[in-house]
Amino acid sequence: MNRLSFAALAVCAGLVLAPAANADVKIGAAGPLTGSIAAFGAQMKMGVEQAVSDINAAGGINGQKIELLVADDGGKPEQGVAAANKLITDGATFVIGHVNSGISIAASSDYADAGVLQISPASTNPTYTERKLWNTFRTAGRDDQQGPVAGDFLAQKFKGGKIAIVHDKTPYGKGLADETQKALNKAGVKEVMYEGINPGEKDYSALVSKMKAAGVDVIYYGGLHPEAGLIVRQMRDQGMKTLLMGGDALADKEFWSIAGDGGTGTLMTFGPDPRKNPAAKDIVAAMTAKGIDAEGYVLYSYAALQVIKQAAEAAKSLDPKKVAAQIHTGMTFQTVLGPLSFDKKGDITKPDFVVYEWKNGGYSEL
Repeated sequence: MNRLSFAALAVCAGLVLAPAANADVKIGAAGPLTGSIAAFGAQMKMGVEQAVSDINAAGGINGQKIELLVADDGGKPEQGVAAANKLITDGATFVIGHVNSGISIAASSDYADAGVLQISPASTNPTYTERKLWNTFRTAGRDDQQGPVAGDFLAQKFKGGKIAIVHDKTPYGKGLADETQKALNKAGVKEVMYEGINPGEKDYSALVSKMKAAGVDVIYYGGLHPEAGLIVRQMRDQGMKTLLMGGDALADKEFWSIAGDGGTGTLMTFGPDPRKNPAAKDIVAAMTAKGIDAEGYVLYSYAALQVIKQAAEAAKSLDPKKVAAQIHTGMTFQTVLGPLSFDKKGDITKPDFVVYEWKNGGYSEL
């Protein structure tokens, strides 16, 4: 009887200690689902949700289905860190996010300490991947690659004009504005104004009046689309025809809804439109059938999950550190953005930015 009891206990212990078969892998999606830039959080969430659905339908990752955990960072650093720690507590081992560079930078250390791999589809500030953390990657380019494209464009097209540089004092906005300024100055063009604004305000008429008095022909704005749209609208209200140029954070139709027809001619830098990439054709069609426009960061977010899946399968592991090591090998991933590979910092090796123009409620490449 004692021997039987011991054997039974041993079997039970073995069952308890054995890893669960086909357990879910928990992957988080973190971004601004509320607040002034919730549109970008929605883009990210839609891209991740579609990728989770498609990957699970195909059998998951290494035989494990994905359980998606979603966290709202509100577009605010303090809320972002709280959202990150909520995902960590809930057991996420991989995170797609965040959107804002300042939040990605702040959260990445907590993710690293907790053993969580992070891929941002949108954070472009160089600092995010410059700190030699093992866990930071991005499917977007960097501001020190984006800024020179904008600066060179402005230097060529508006060499004799008066250019103002304005930013929103955030790591993304100021970082992008400063990189654009460097390129502009290197090309021999000096701005007539350099100003910072407080994001979230509704009245930028004082700034607009100052630019009007200075005879500004074009303003480069480093910041997000809500403030960019307001600045454009308020310039038109004062009779200014001044052109605005910004970065990838203008890549949402909400910019047009704020700026109105006065946004016609607004320029921005962003990657080549992934909706036109042959590798994205079927995914774009599937999302279009659901009434979803795969604009902005939708496909950048989808690609981030494709990278995790392919790296985990190549590493034959769902250990985040082993997956990160696999990504760092320079392996090429087949994604909706086309082939992607990453350098030792976690940046994509072939970033590409082009210039777009807004008109008729949408944007198209020049």
